[in-house]
Amino acid sequence: METPTIELRNLKVQDYKELKVSMIKSYSGMPDDYWSEAEIKTLVKKFPDGQFCIVIDNKIAGCALSIIVDYNKFDDNHTYDDIIGGENFANHTKNGDVLYGIDVFIHPEYRGKRLGRRLYEARKELCEQLNLKSIIFGGRIPNFGKYAQELTPKKYIDKVKLQEIHDPVLSFQLSNDFHVKKVIKGYLSGDHESKEYAVLMEWNNIYYTKPQKLIESTKTVVRLGLVQWQMRLFKNFDALVSQIEFFVDAVSDYQSDFILFPELFNAPLMAEFNHLNEAEAIRGLSTYTEKLLEVFIDFAITYNINIITGSMPQVIGEHMYNVGFLCRRDGSYERYEKLHITPAEESAWGMKGGTKLQTFDTDCGKIGVLICYDVEFPELPRLLAEEGMNILFVPFMTDTQNGYSRVRICAQSRAVENECYVAIAGSVGNLPKVNNMDIQYSQSAVLTPSDFAFPVNGVKAEATPNTESTLLADVDLDLLKELHNFGSVRNLKDRRKDLYSIKLKK
Repeated sequence: METPTIELRNLKVQDYKELKVSMIKSYSGMPDDYWSEAEIKTLVKKFPDGQFCIVIDNKIAGCALSIIVDYNKFDDNHTYDDIIGGENFANHTKNGDVLYGIDVFIHPEYRGKRLGRRLYEARKELCEQLNLKSIIFGGRIPNFGKYAQELTPKKYIDKVKLQEIHDPVLSFQLSNDFHVKKVIKGYLSGDHESKEYAVLMEWNNIYYTKPQKLIESTKTVVRLGLVQWQMRLFKNFDALVSQIEFFVDAVSDYQSDFILFPELFNAPLMAEFNHLNEAEAIRGLSTYTEKLLEVFIDFAITYNINIITGSMPQVIGEHMYNVGFLCRRDGSYERYEKLHITPAEESAWGMKGGTKLQTFDTDCGKIGVLICYDVEFPELPRLLAEEGMNILFVPFMTDTQNGYSRVRICAQSRAVENECYVAIAGSVGNLPKVNNMDIQYSQSAVLTPSDFAFPVNGVKAEATPNTESTLLADVDLDLLKELHNFGSVRNLKDRRKDLYSIKLKK
């Protein structure tokens, strides 16, 4: 009789077919809750070292999946969804301090061979190698349902510890040196066997050495600088750059972390193309985009400030897009796109909507940027919030007060719905010699959620309407964490995910 070969190794995307078979067999209590191929691909790409599997004769006999989280951003009373951060595992960060186990299972055919212990030992070894403080996970208690009428979760756990009751999950975890931190209600929706209770388990890494706190560690109080830009004719490109530098210099003097410019603030440069039709003129303006990007990258480094460049037209292939750039003070930059184009932008300029939606990592946490009309579509900020966005920046351009009100009211709603700060910045004044850009209306503002820790009207600060100015405001990211866990209402936590969900198709 041949002895089966047992291999413990990191999971590969190519393993998915066998993995799915094993998951379906293992999740008999929750048959539809196995991982999709896209999710496994994301996990393996983001954190290949954290995904383990045991292979016996080319079959997946067991698997353990994990991510690294900054546990300071959570408290012990979290849910599984809070930790995961959506299907993109947005809460995984290489700068975290805890290895969080998100799944472990053994194929029923191979149970009783102590394979689970091998997976747990692999996790412990990884935790030590990465100098992480501990391993934490929410463990199911699948036999609790049988005793729920007579025992509280605490008494049930005590009896499992005394080995008076056997629980296939908790008994195993206790035998592997994990201790109980807390009992959590509502941890995993749909876990009827456990009555939706879970036991938060922890294994402490005794070799953990707390790293020195770096100067560039993520800030919790962030200063925002908004530019309410006056539309005026400029003699040339250099004159426009001089005005940009004036605002960057002024705002950076107040040690701001970000400066936000409005949508299409560079429109005055279209004056030289006014002899062309509107579609040709905007293409003429786009010839300045690369030069402006170079200017902003230089200013971000020179003035030590993260710059959100508002927006500007960019031609890619045959199409015209409305785009902007996040220029970080470390010299790196990333591009964002306007996804929804207004009827006027399409008819006058031939603009096309982009396809890229993402959060951006900065030295002040995760941010999102949506250009003007995009903030009127609540699905977009919700997707960004699920990736961990704390601040949403909205550069806009509106010509009338009712157009401005649409942006302002929707931005305020997004702050409440997504438990985040929203900064909006627009232009004022007029451009008599630029077609389709005649008048502007704006009142830039920093908007907040509506709860006791925030202003009663949800407005942190706002500029004087229709006057060129800068607006400075400090926002406290720790207040968002407090709101998320202990707010009067908890919009993100209380979503009925059993009834609805929002997913990004691309």
